[in-house]
Amino acid sequence: MRKIILLVFTVASSLIFILQLMALQLFNSDYSKRSLNNAIEKRPIYPTRGLIFDRNGTLWVANKPVYDLMVVPENLNLFDTLELISGLNISKEELLNQIKNAENFSKKLPSVLVRQLSMTEAAKLQEKMWKFPGFYFQKKTTRDYILPIGSNVLGYTSETNEYEIKPSSYRLPQIEKTKLIEVNKVINDNYYSSSEEKDSLNKINSNSEFKYPPINEFLENYDLGEMIGRQGIEKTYEKKLRGRKGIEFFQKDRFNRIIGPYDEGKFDLVPKAPENLTLTIDAILQGYGESLMINKRGGIVAIEPQSGEVLALVTAPSYNPNILVGRNRSKHFNKLVKDTIAKPLFDRSLQAEYSPGSPFKTLNALIGLQEKVITSETVFECNKGHYYARGAFMGCHNPAGTKSNLIKGIYSSCNTYFAKTFVRIINSQSSPAEGLDLWRKHLEKFGLGDFLGYDLPIGKRGFIPSSNYYDNWYPKGSWGPTTLVSNSIGQGEILTTPIQMANFTATIANRGFFRKPHFKKTNSKKINDSIYPKNKTLIDAKHFETVIEGMYQVVEKGTARVAKINGIEVCGKTGTVENFIRLNDEKTQLTDHSIFVAFAPKDNPKIAIAVFIENGYWGARWAAPIASLMIEKYLTREIKRNWLENKMLKGSLMAEYEKPFLGKPFTIND
Repeated sequence: MRKIILLVFTVASSLIFILQLMALQLFNSDYSKRSLNNAIEKRPIYPTRGLIFDRNGTLWVANKPVYDLMVVPENLNLFDTLELISGLNISKEELLNQIKNAENFSKKLPSVLVRQLSMTEAAKLQEKMWKFPGFYFQKKTTRDYILPIGSNVLGYTSETNEYEIKPSSYRLPQIEKTKLIEVNKVINDNYYSSSEEKDSLNKINSNSEFKYPPINEFLENYDLGEMIGRQGIEKTYEKKLRGRKGIEFFQKDRFNRIIGPYDEGKFDLVPKAPENLTLTIDAILQGYGESLMINKRGGIVAIEPQSGEVLALVTAPSYNPNILVGRNRSKHFNKLVKDTIAKPLFDRSLQAEYSPGSPFKTLNALIGLQEKVITSETVFECNKGHYYARGAFMGCHNPAGTKSNLIKGIYSSCNTYFAKTFVRIINSQSSPAEGLDLWRKHLEKFGLGDFLGYDLPIGKRGFIPSSNYYDNWYPKGSWGPTTLVSNSIGQGEILTTPIQMANFTATIANRGFFRKPHFKKTNSKKINDSIYPKNKTLIDAKHFETVIEGMYQVVEKGTARVAKINGIEVCGKTGTVENFIRLNDEKTQLTDHSIFVAFAPKDNPKIAIAVFIENGYWGARWAAPIASLMIEKYLTREIKRNWLENKMLKGSLMAEYEKPFLGKPFTIND
């Protein structure tokens, strides 16, 4: 009996062990997966970021290789720390701290020890790497700004941080080898095409035989330290410029050392090449505008009227985009951020909201013509200004007794003419509120009071007041056209950005329409027209000719004769914008701003431009000359008025910006 019991116990125990072994080896892949996980290292393959060209095909932004020094703590042996740090530009303490941090993270997984070593720095160490087991280089790329201009347009890139990345749930051992090869083939064959790639991946992901988080999750997610677009074009077109990373798998031995590609690279996924971008910006014009704005503050926006393509977007002061590349990026960025006076990171062309000044008179003229409150022959008399309410006087620089029709009112920039026109517009309806809202409706059709929808991630709306706005300030309807009369000359409550001013100038040049300003160039006019359709104003085309003639006369014999270019018919409008701050609880006037808007040629215009110079005194002093030089440069590619160019290039307003806030008496001038 004892023999039988012993035999049964032995057979039963054997069966249990056999079944358990079968379960572990044939049915349960958990230990196999753990083994694979320990024996295989996955490394991302980062594609080189897309190139950026200007409208003429000039290479603007390229890439240069950089190298991260990686460490796998478990593989470290004794090494000469002084020899290693001699090529890294870090201290011994920093090195040891980084290694300690890597150990705390994981002894088996690689960590970054030193980021973004240059090719020269990496090359010096590469030949010695055999002395440093556990260290290796991971190649990446960073931006190389061939043309050191347009930092506000391009934006910048920097490394992702721990708050931005999503941990990828994809791991190699979660799928059988045969299935992974199948998935790999599907991705390499289809993932980089059209909707077929999504269908193929969805079929695999929905297969009940093997569930796993999709590989495209890993490919699309960012790794810690991967480069990402932060501002400008780099941010807007991040997906196109980034491409999509790939994966390569390496076999490790029992000492956690890399011994070669895993399974001859069958599982490796090739990266998707990024797209290159061609911008609408003319790099020559952009660079020229930036040189003209040295030692000045303000913005320049130039647009091709017919297409809406932005030819130049200048903000001043600016900075060389190359300083935000490399290991010193953070130091330079912090310096830019802390400059709260010059504000080099503040794009004045897109974000600064200014009163538009006298260029706004052209819009009031068009609205007056459309609403039939004036004609081109309507004459108003100016007596160095006019009284628009009891005791309230709006000054004007025109001599007493000056009589002007609309064209003369524009080229002599008569405040009286447009104040009276504005009052007529507001009084054209049954109530001032209705008149003001009609006026506002016209202005909105010029793109004012809202974002224009351009393809950069920053900007401001500007402001066009409505009747509700004034109802809040003046209860019980106690306001009327004379309350708002400053709006007639582009002062008052109106705010615009330089790009909005360039856009409404382009709208006038087009005789009543604009296309949304944009920075990415399309490869055909047909595509451009479909993506950026015409936005039409409420003004009849015939009315634009009168205003355009007035703008032409501004340059020929009016307030902007300095902007005249031989052989080119330039149409423009000067502006001198009053500049106030509240100082010791009092409204204090500082040096006026200088503005000029223009387009050329008069017929079939090729460029519309707005120039805004902070504290530039009056429109013809700085803004008009700079705008005319930009027009000449773009249309002829050479400057013949060297005396004017030298004056603008060498001219500086830094002494003006360094003045204390002393203020000056209140006056109104053009």
